Amino acid sequence: MNDFRNDTRNKILQHPLFIKHYKKIAQDEKNRPFCRHDISHFLDVARIAMIINTKENYAIAENLIYAAGLLHDIGRHKQYHEGIDHAQASAKIAKKILIDCSFSDKDIDIITDAISTHRTMAIANEGSLRGLIYRADKMSRNCFFCEATDKCNWPQEKKRTTIIY
Repeated sequence: MNDFRNDTRNKILQHPLFIKHYKKIAQDEKNRPFCRHDISHFLDVARIAMIINTKENYAIAENLIYAAGLLHDIGRHKQYHEGIDHAQASAKIAKKILIDCSFSDKDIDIITDAISTHRTMAIANEGSLRGLIYRADKMSRNCFFCEATDKCNWPQEKKRTTIIY
């Protein structure tokens, strides 16, 4: 059996900065009726991106996909408190974590670019990590079972009403 405790996914999850920012998001969203930015969302994004990667034969490395999926919203609390775009805040926080997790400079650039652009619709169809994370983030939302759908500010056409992956 493989020992996954020291792979990059788990190094990210165990990193003190990840834990610190994750707890801030959890505190800010504890009474949020809408989609939360929690570990389920982070993992859903990573796993859906992995499915797309496999089905569409992109051959993007698993460690890059998981890093981007786990970190793409980690700066969310900065948007709530400081008005900073969470994609940009997340990329900045992610860079520090990725350095400590021994990612190469090239991989850090690829991952932080995917994180900082994960809200940019123009990249949706790219066969890149950027495109994967954008699409997986949107596909991860289960609007069809959301109890707050009537109060949600997402336009109806943006809400997920079907399961794709």
